Amino acid sequence: MTNKDISKVFKLCGQLMELHNENSFRMRAMTTAAFRIEKLPFSAADSNLEELSEQPNIGKSTAEKIMQVVTTGTFPELDKLIEKTPEGIIEMMKIKGLGPKKVQIIWKDLEIESVGELYYACNENRLIEAKGFGLKTQEDIKKAIEFSIASQGWFLYARVKPFAEEVFQQLQKQAENKRISFTGDYRRKMETLQEVAILIEADQADAISLVEGLKYELDVDQEHSQVRFKDANGYSFVLKASNAIDFAKNLLISTGSKEHLEALSKLGEIGSLDSEEAIYKSLGLAYIEPELREGGNEIELAKTNQLPSLITYADLKGSLHNHSTYSDGVHSLADMASYCKEQLGLEYLGICDHSKTAVYANGLSIDRVEQQWAEIDALNQKMAPFKIFKGIESDILADGSLDYPDEILAKFDFVVASVHSNLKMDEEKATTRLIKAIENPYTTILGHPTGRLLLSRSGYPIDYKKVIDACAANQVVIEINANPLRLDLDWRWHQYALEKGVLLSINPDAHRKEGFLDMEYGVYVGRKGGLTKEKCLNAFSLEAITNFFNQKKK
Repeated sequence: MTNKDISKVFKLCGQLMELHNENSFRMRAMTTAAFRIEKLPFSAADSNLEELSEQPNIGKSTAEKIMQVVTTGTFPELDKLIEKTPEGIIEMMKIKGLGPKKVQIIWKDLEIESVGELYYACNENRLIEAKGFGLKTQEDIKKAIEFSIASQGWFLYARVKPFAEEVFQQLQKQAENKRISFTGDYRRKMETLQEVAILIEADQADAISLVEGLKYELDVDQEHSQVRFKDANGYSFVLKASNAIDFAKNLLISTGSKEHLEALSKLGEIGSLDSEEAIYKSLGLAYIEPELREGGNEIELAKTNQLPSLITYADLKGSLHNHSTYSDGVHSLADMASYCKEQLGLEYLGICDHSKTAVYANGLSIDRVEQQWAEIDALNQKMAPFKIFKGIESDILADGSLDYPDEILAKFDFVVASVHSNLKMDEEKATTRLIKAIENPYTTILGHPTGRLLLSRSGYPIDYKKVIDACAANQVVIEINANPLRLDLDWRWHQYALEKGVLLSINPDAHRKEGFLDMEYGVYVGRKGGLTKEKCLNAFSLEAITNFFNQKKK
């Protein structure tokens, strides 16, 4: 154990003391000790109690703690502090720019207990109103968290996409007329990735030369004819080389999941033909879109030419579940509506600001709900035929009931019911809670069903089949929350929901105008689950969705 390692232990103790408002003198003593230990002229781990005690500003008490850290990695005083501090809060203390005072506000005032929740709060713009925070601080924290996640070897598809496109374009430009394609998990649009794979028609020497031309450090894998490198943002890439004859074959093999390829191998040999379409045809199959190549039922559907016509971004007619400055959004209701109409060419907007229980998100009192309704009426007259639907994101309370009395819920055009608190229920309680909310006659859409935050917080455990069955029985739509951190409902359950006759809705959960663009990622996830435009609520025309809402309220 190095002096720096020991110093970090003492520094953490000082930080936790400050976090818990403990004796300031003892807190400063720990901080001072951390500094002194790192500056020791010898290795504390190789020293002894007497030698350490003789050092300036160390003393016998600190020396004893140092020896405990050397032998056990900690000491009793620190253990007591750790015991009463959530693990996520300790992780939060490691984020650049977050000291104990700021973490205390995040924990105690905003009730955030994990790095994942903090990252989502940054995306929802919740930090800027907290004491000692501002927009710049919020953005700095967000970037620091993204860097931390990337350094652990995993990253979100949505985060890497613009950088992957940039690298691809640079390679394409250098490769001139050679075929080149994304492949692997990235081409299948998996929600989380460890690398971005690219296949190029070239020999390995040319592949190496191309990466060298990008000025990135590289690692050559001779055995598999590929070159690994990281871009300037630390994202991992692999460039795979292929000869011209085998390009389509190698693209198909490097794209498909293990399960998909095993199913294909049972049908015959994957030959070196001109295109993937030709290879699938040679196996007696219709062409299977990359997103579907996961080893589900896509092979059986392709045999009988029954593959779904997958939804596209162009199929979306409106955007549901969005927030404005009435709760925790960045832009006004008028700005959000105008952006949807003028910039995106959509037919409608569903505004769903937070309900009154969501105090942390400036949830709407009944008076403010009525104030918003009046503004919506005025805007609808002005913006017709574009329409703003009066929605709400109603918190599902601990017992499964919805926020607001029935007479208020009945006046909304639609209600998105979502869980935001009490996330630590066991599966039985969490499932019962959701089913009670689903059975509420005013629930239109079940929002982000598990509350997961990718790469940072697992969703609360639920019995998916029971929840989906309840939605089918009560004509409740299930949200595909398109925020790249959520992508919830998970695509692995889309097919079951669709088979049960449940509609899905690709909702951006937008808290600013740019957030509407996240629907692109919701489309990708929907495609992986086999979603068609006919089964997607916000692919309905204005007339059709108006009829749907009216029918649901009867």
